[in-house]
Amino acid sequence: MYAVEYSSEAARVLERMPRNVAEMVVAKIEQVAAAPYEAPNVKKLAGSPAYRLRVGQWRVIYSLNDGLLLVSVLKIGARGGIYK
Repeated sequence: MYAVEYSSEAARVLERMPRNVAEMVVAKIEQVAAAPYEAPNVKKLAGSPAYRLRVGQWRVIYSLNDGLLLVSVLKIGARGGIYK
């Protein structure tokens, strides 16, 4: 299982979102950490080494470090503005 590391921006967003939504997002991130290449609703971003995880109307942008067994959560945001 991979360890999960949150950027300061991602941690702030998690703290500000409603608790039930935050718990759902964290649970999905834990699923990715358990099986990073088999998780549902994950897509590799074009032109970037990062991946996108879809959780309802929320998106999680993360990268994988296979050498350190680490999932680095870079950004969490609403569907419309996360890619800008």
